[in-house]
Amino acid sequence: MCGMEAPEHAARRIFGKRSKFYTESAVHKDPQVLARVIELAAPRPDWSALDVATGTGHTAHALAQYVAEITCIDITPHMLAEAGRLAHELGIVNLRFCLADAHALPFDDGVFNVVTCRRAAHHFSGIMQALLEMKRVMRAGGRLVIDDRSVPEDDFVNSCMNELDRLHDDSHVREYPPSEWRRLLESSGLTVDLVEPYTKHLPLTSLTTNVPLEKAQKVHAIINELTYAQRKAMKVLEKDGELYLNHWYVMLSAHRP
Repeated sequence: MCGMEAPEHAARRIFGKRSKFYTESAVHKDPQVLARVIELAAPRPDWSALDVATGTGHTAHALAQYVAEITCIDITPHMLAEAGRLAHELGIVNLRFCLADAHALPFDDGVFNVVTCRRAAHHFSGIMQALLEMKRVMRAGGRLVIDDRSVPEDDFVNSCMNELDRLHDDSHVREYPPSEWRRLLESSGLTVDLVEPYTKHLPLTSLTTNVPLEKAQKVHAIINELTYAQRKAMKVLEKDGELYLNHWYVMLSAHRP
């Protein structure tokens, strides 16, 4: 829209500033979630992999030991630099980095055996275009594994959680319920193998840290105004004097026929 910053431009601005934060983020380097991504990818030593919107590279670093080569793309130079620095510290040498947009991947058709995309798809302004691009660069039989923020099949929680995440991050576009993810994957021509929702009960500060004061105050106002039923739906609870609420995620696995 006229006068509004494009999500991709916002992502470069925001994540350029937050790259060091994501390096240490417990959520982004969660070993159990990363292990599940690797399990679903079922990589082989002779495979070529692509990690879309790699961020600071946690998924790529975990996957690298199982494949011949992994290409990491992101639209934020600071993120790629941080991912490269971490790879060097870890002694990982089979990574290559490319500044690129998920909506226009700079690769030939059918060159990757597996494509991963973790905690990024909710930032994509054109989710279907991004999925079609991921499918295009996959070989026949190639696998796609996506791990992303999600929402349950509940209209209120869907609306409320997306509003909270937009306040947390200007580059947030939308997180989708599992049923919509299935439809999106099938519409892109992929065969869905697994749709696996899961939740994390996280402190409210996960939505207000590194956020401008005005927006953090709006987050608190939304939570304070929830009815009893709405608080129950969001699982808003106080623990040791701090508010916690549910965050929803989904693990997706599909392949190109």
